[in-house]
Formats: sequence, structure tokens, C-alpha cells
Amino acid sequence: MAGARSLEEYAADGVLVLGGAAAILLQLADPVVARGVAEHSSFASDPMRRLRNTLTYVYAIGLGTEQQQQLVAGYVDARHRGIRGAQDATHQLWVAATLHDVGRTLHEQVHGPLAPDVADEIYAANARLGTLLQLPDGAWPASRAAFADYWAEAVAALEVTDVARATAHELLHSRAIPWWTRPAMPLVRTVTAGLLPASVRSAYGLPHHPRRYRAAIGVARVLVRVTPRRVRELPSRRLLARLSQASAPRTT
Repeated sequence: MAGARSLEEYAADGVLVLGGAAAILLQLADPVVARGVAEHSSFASDPMRRLRNTLTYVYAIGLGTEQQQQLVAGYVDARHRGIRGAQDATHQLWVAATLHDVGRTLHEQVHGPLAPDVADEIYAANARLGTLLQLPDGAWPASRAAFADYWAEAVAALEVTDVARATAHELLHSRAIPWWTRPAMPLVRTVTAGLLPASVRSAYGLPHHPRRYRAAIGVARVLVRVTPRRVRELPSRRLLARLSQASAPRTT
């Protein structure tokens, strides 16, 4: 199989939803992010909210209008205000990097390798995941090779705290999620563990079953083949429509 043929095709594909939890766990492995989530969010009562917000942000950056991009950036900035370290470039870069790396890895495992020119286009576009959150110009690694070096160093420096482990459990095992999503959670846990670097997975205490992971990716590949593109793109369309509705002026 071949990967996406354009940035738009890549950004709209619903398979990225499967990587949402892995990106969040990687973000929580930064102790500053984990502390901020624990102290300033409703994760325990609504663990799906952060996943939904994360996906909305990614889809808005990849597919949204300039207005939608500025809107989600404003939402994130407002939530970060007053949280110690949340607006520090080091942590903002890490959050943006997790969204890029997990999305690209999952896409290539399901769809196949991206052509180099498309991979370069996606990488350049994903710099906006950070720059829209006031990440300074030049902070995003200059090339995919530079990103790989940054990623290896950043992963080696992660520290999964007890706070991060507790928050991760709320996401992967919560009973607060909608009943209709619960049957999919074993698949989500398998994919999430498989996408994490071994050191991070071990620090979270997550079991890894390579055979199950390969089977899960195989199921995703089959679903991609038999599901019409308009259906696969439904998550992005729905979340962007929800964003537009939230920003629309209300009439009385």
C-alpha cells in the first residue's frame, strides 16, 4: 500500500484517531504537562475531552480555515494561561512533536510509506502545530532528519510520574467514557501500547503484545480498504463542523 498522496489526504484520514491516546500518553510523560493536566483539567470526570480537543486541534491545523486555526489556538492558549510551564517553548515543542510523530508513524503502518516529497510537505505543515501556540520561529527542527535526532533525545529525557500513570489509567480504563466506545477500548489499548517507545511503555507499566498489535494494524488496513474515503474522513468533518458551530454567533 502507498501512503497519502497529499497533505490534505493525510490530514483528513480518520485512522489518526487511533493514535490519539498514544500522543496524549507521550505528552503526559513530560512531568510539566502531566502536572498541568492533573491540576487544571477535568480528565478524571471526562477523559475523552482531552482526546477530542487534541484531535480537533490537529484537524484544524491540517484542514481548517485560518479562522478555525486561530480559534483552536486561542482555546489552547486560554487553557494554558496561569499553568506553570505550559507556555514554555520546550514543553510546547514536545506536545507538537508527539502529534506529528504518532500521526506519521500510524499512517505509514496502516497505509504504507509516504513519498519523500509528501512526507516533507506534511512535516513542514506540522510546524504550525507548535508555532500557532507561540512556539518561537526556528524551534521546530529544520528537517525530518533533525527531527529524528530531537525525538531520540527528547524520549530519552522523559519521566513518567505517578501522576502521569494515574491520568493514563483514567484515559485507557475509564468508565466515564460513552458506553458505545467501550468495546473498542481493548483495541485502543493494544494500539496505544504498540505506538509508544519501549522505554515509555515500560515506564507506564503497559503490556505489549506484538502479535496483537500486528493484528490490530492488519484490521485497520482491511477497514481502510473497504471503507469509502468519505466515511474515513467523517471524524475530521464532524469535529471541524463542531468547531464552526461553537464559534458561530448566536441569535436570539
